[in-house]
Amino acid sequence: MNKLAATKNLDEIITKVEGARLRISEHHIVKIIGVSKYSTADDVKTLYEAGQRAFGENKVQDLKEKSETLDDLPIEWHFIGTLQKNKINNLIDLNPTLVHSLDSLDLALELNKKLEAKNKKLSALLQINSAYEETKSGVLPENAVEIYKQIIELCPNIILKGVMSIGAHVEDEKVIRDSFKTTKKIYDELVPFGAKYCSMGMSSDFELAIASGSNMIRVGSSLFKE
Repeated sequence: MNKLAATKNLDEIITKVEGARLRISEHHIVKIIGVSKYSTADDVKTLYEAGQRAFGENKVQDLKEKSETLDDLPIEWHFIGTLQKNKINNLIDLNPTLVHSLDSLDLALELNKKLEAKNKKLSALLQINSAYEETKSGVLPENAVEIYKQIIELCPNIILKGVMSIGAHVEDEKVIRDSFKTTKKIYDELVPFGAKYCSMGMSSDFELAIASGSNMIRVGSSLFKE
């Protein structure tokens, strides 16, 4: 990926984000996470040089390899994939800025136990399956607030920073929008409990997500296209 393409892609996304953000409020700030799972460390470096600072990886091994390769750059690394219990220790050692995919109380308890053993803390988002899709992980919307509070109470080494969800995997915009609104409503309920991020929206639907109140989007294909 060349510098020209990287700059053009980033400019296009920022322009769209600005448009969507300003339709809500000039005070509504949206953070862009570049999803680098199908890209090389060189591509990440090129985008970094174009101005993108936060990147997300789906696999612990890929996060390890890229963060070590690009160790000289102050990149903000996020972990956005499904976290398997046998990979928790490896992830903790990489010290990501934010884990987006805490998808159950069970996983939170296991993560907290391993964080305690290493005397470390980790920031995370609770993943919500707001589209009720069997192929997606996450807690169900009706349990989300309760589970969020339980994690705060039972897992002192996890710093919960908000919620994450993936929009409904359908063509119908109304259904996608409804799934985002479900997450946003839960997020609003959790703001008094320290929620800062409502992470929703990907390359195909981030404008819809921002219109529904998202303040963090995860874009891959539209950012890394040649």
